[in-house]
Amino acid sequence: MGKDVETTEFSREDRMRYRDKVRQCLDAFARMLADAHFEDGDGMSGLEIELNLVDEQHDPALRNQRVLDALADPAFVTELGQFNIEINVPPRRLAGDGLAGFEDQVRASLNAAEQHAAGVDTRLAMIGILPTLRRDQLTPDVLSANPRYALLNEQIFAARGEDLMIAIDGVERLHVRCDSIAPEAACTSVQFHLQVAPQQFAAYWNAAQAIAGVQVALGANAPFLFGRELWRETRIPLFEQATDTRAEELKSQGVRPRVWFGERWITSIFDLFEENVRYFPSLLPICEDEDPVAVLDGGGVPKLAELRLHNGTVYRWNRPIYDVVDGKPHVRVENRVLPAGPTVVDSMANAAFYFGLVRRLAEQDRPVWTQMSFGAAEENFHTAARLGIDASVFWPGLGAVPVTELVLRRLLPLAHEGLDGWGVDPSHRDRLLGVIEQRCLSARNGASWQVETVHHIAGAGEIDRDDTMRRLLAEYLPRMHSNVPVHEW
Repeated sequence: MGKDVETTEFSREDRMRYRDKVRQCLDAFARMLADAHFEDGDGMSGLEIELNLVDEQHDPALRNQRVLDALADPAFVTELGQFNIEINVPPRRLAGDGLAGFEDQVRASLNAAEQHAAGVDTRLAMIGILPTLRRDQLTPDVLSANPRYALLNEQIFAARGEDLMIAIDGVERLHVRCDSIAPEAACTSVQFHLQVAPQQFAAYWNAAQAIAGVQVALGANAPFLFGRELWRETRIPLFEQATDTRAEELKSQGVRPRVWFGERWITSIFDLFEENVRYFPSLLPICEDEDPVAVLDGGGVPKLAELRLHNGTVYRWNRPIYDVVDGKPHVRVENRVLPAGPTVVDSMANAAFYFGLVRRLAEQDRPVWTQMSFGAAEENFHTAARLGIDASVFWPGLGAVPVTELVLRRLLPLAHEGLDGWGVDPSHRDRLLGVIEQRCLSARNGASWQVETVHHIAGAGEIDRDDTMRRLLAEYLPRMHSNVPVHEW
């Protein structure tokens, strides 16, 4: 959820000063883009994976600090809810065995984390939404102790001026009122980072937006919330609603949501940062002492702290990132559309498909985003979230096509070419993309397996819905740890 902050109260002067500082940062960023002060990407990538914690009954375990203390590993950090933790995997290049290295690192880290968590009677679950969550468990008390979360909760509800409504109509219907952002903690994801040169950023971001629906359809793993079967990737509408700062009147006026697909293709990374500043008021108006223009004038590299903090409170599904490492600035695309799980190998197959496909699409002489409207990409995204691997999406030259057919006929060959462009070892390329191929041929992903399993449990006799969800998770966790891809479950 971003940078830690201290608990504080904000005055009108704080907000005015912060707005001025953000605009100074934006001016400095524009100068840096013009003067080419950035490292190129060269296939540098990274991963973040959010995890749920459950107890021996497979219910949410509010023990993240105890688990983190037992782990004593700085790669693991808190997340929004006390039943969440996140692992930040050190970045590496994709070339050679980079993807296999990620897979080995994640599996080793998760195995170690599972072992330490067991010492505090806790287990890890890598799943989009924990199916055993109940509505009465998502209250302000469930937020992690980090002051940032309480502050975000306070500021979002101050902006709204009223409780929020979670309204999702899927296979079943869910309409509930909430008095905190705690429902956001139900959403656990895997995030892919790809460092690129600034002049390449627009092409990679546009490509990522164009395939977001396909990614969600293939990787859906969150069909249940509060025991109800909703969308195949219920994470998408839940996250969009759980941090919405707009009252109904502001929605009617066309005010943009903070969880945002966007509204247009871009020509520069600057477009996204500038939109964030122009459309979204501050949630955390905290200023640092740095004068970014003075740092630039002195030949240094500014941290642009206010711009980065502001950017972290606008939750784009593909987010622009500015960062400074070892005194050198870079930019990257953060892809946030996919849920966690079901297994490490499934997540790495999703990564291979994404990293390969975005490279190939970004390199095309006639890019896909010049042949389809932005609205079509957004419609694909929400259709895929609703229907999962059974969705049909629009694709230029094909019209409306089943997503599995699109991937098998058109996109998998492009992903192969893209991974070749990154220099990925062919054996790792073929193994991971083979998982995607078999997922399409079997029409089985995490969401479809969960739904089939619940229907089977329910069909076996009278059973309470909460117990059904516990039995689902009891079936899921051993398979998750087996690292056998979900199409073989």
